[in-house]
Amino acid sequence: MKKVTAIMLLVFGLMLIATAAFAQEAAAAPDAAKFAFFGTVAAASAIGIGIAALGTGIGMGLSVGRAVEGIARNPEASGKIMTTMIVGLALIESLAIYTLVVVLILLYAKPFGV
Repeated sequence: MKKVTAIMLLVFGLMLIATAAFAQEAAAAPDAAKFAFFGTVAAASAIGIGIAALGTGIGMGLSVGRAVEGIARNPEASGKIMTTMIVGLALIESLAIYTLVVVLILLYAKPFGV
């Protein structure tokens, strides 16, 4: 777990350094504010949807695993367990869909009237 955390911090640090390395002067880009805004929104959207997909994937995996474990212990209750699991999976998936909606709104909003 420590290796994964260290690698994620390293990748995030490299992303921050890369944006500074590829930055242009304001005089070279007349609409630098627009491009900086959309670049930031695109990067934030990618990170946000990635975290949402990771979180919902972990949540779904854990819930299905626990449901299968519960059915293995008590096969007579499989109907109630499956129903509860399906409702839980729908609620977990709705979180990823909400994130997708927010990301699409951010990507397609035109705050500068362009």
